[in-house]
Amino acid sequence: MLDTVAQGINNVLDKFKGRGTLNEENIQEGLREIRMALLEADVSYKVAKEFIKKVTEKAIGQEVIKNIRPGQQIVKIVNDELVELMGGDNQPINYNKKNATIIMMVGLQGAGKTTTTAKLAMKLRKEGRKPIMVAADLQRPAAVEQLKTLGRQLNIEVFTDESTPVRVCRRAVKYANENNFDTILFDTAGRLHIDDELMKELEKIKKKTSPDEILFVCDSMVGQDAVKSAQEFNNRLEFNGVILTKLDSDTRGGAALSIRGVTGKPIKFVGMGEKLDELEAFHPDRMTSRILGMGDVISLVEKAQDAIDEDEALSMAKKMQENKFNLDDFLKQLGMIKKMGSIKDLMGMIPGLGSKIGDMDFDDKEFTKLEAMIQSMTLKERRRPDLIDRSRRHRIAKGSGAEAHDVNKLLKQFKQMRKMMKKMSSMMGSGKGMGLPNMPAGLKGLKGLKW
Repeated sequence: MLDTVAQGINNVLDKFKGRGTLNEENIQEGLREIRMALLEADVSYKVAKEFIKKVTEKAIGQEVIKNIRPGQQIVKIVNDELVELMGGDNQPINYNKKNATIIMMVGLQGAGKTTTTAKLAMKLRKEGRKPIMVAADLQRPAAVEQLKTLGRQLNIEVFTDESTPVRVCRRAVKYANENNFDTILFDTAGRLHIDDELMKELEKIKKKTSPDEILFVCDSMVGQDAVKSAQEFNNRLEFNGVILTKLDSDTRGGAALSIRGVTGKPIKFVGMGEKLDELEAFHPDRMTSRILGMGDVISLVEKAQDAIDEDEALSMAKKMQENKFNLDDFLKQLGMIKKMGSIKDLMGMIPGLGSKIGDMDFDDKEFTKLEAMIQSMTLKERRRPDLIDRSRRHRIAKGSGAEAHDVNKLLKQFKQMRKMMKKMSSMMGSGKGMGLPNMPAGLKGLKGLKW
């Protein structure tokens, strides 16, 4: 995620850190490199130019603070300006305090608007809301059926009506109010490109329903095209915020860094994967911390709290301390970590690792391979791995579609990891209240499991 901009900026900042003194000449030289890194990441030229101007003004006019190296001051200035560039603070949804909150989802076809509508509905339900989704996209074939399918998966009601998009939305509001729904999400139509017919339809829906929030959904991977379409939608609809999809796949980061500077509207949510629970609130300070390689411990802990059962985690921590952690426990831990997202994304949240894992290969499919091998073992073998002899290894390999040497490697790595976990657990204590007492150890142990 955002590898291009992260690597470019960090390469320059590393040079600043290595210098004992800074002057206007080498500051200007370094910031020119940062501007090039931003442009290579597909950041808007206007936004990149303004960003460099602000950093330059602060860096050159900055007095050297006692006991802080000049390079560290530059990092602080770049950090603050990146946070400001992306919006400063997280901007939550503005809920209607008297009536049901109406959220209108808009965007071009192909940006993932329908799936994002379902993701947002699921997220809001987790937060205690009672959402209903409205199938108002009558333009794209099968859009209504897609939303109904997602609704069944999530057990969230979908309102449908065979009329016009405006009537569908108006009738949905009436239905929602009569049935005590407190949040209404309109999945509106999109086009492959912006046209007047589309905009007039969306403007009618806005006029007739007065939505509390209009959220523009755009594909972050299309870079400057996403920013241009956001600008056009904003000119016609005056939306409240942006949802960036596919940010987990975007290595450049142009849209994330440009969209607020161009539209003046905040990024409210980001899609971090294809699963329906992979929509996150956007925090500019956390994203900046990850770009600069300083990790994102807060988001890591939040992910862990959502995915990991605390009682189960404390039980595993106790087993580690007593050296009773077995392959059955390891299988459960794999399932917990998989719920948290991709291993590369998780490693990027650990301070000190973010800027160093850009080219490292973390294949999440290895989790499936590990699970298959462990699931091919008997419960007795999982609890007592020392019982697994040569013939058992061949049986496990055959049952999981692996090779015998894969099983050997798993057992060897597991023994090493168990020793390391016991040592770390003794150092960390029980970890009560942390929500994930053994998670970092599990991640470290998994790092060596390459095939």
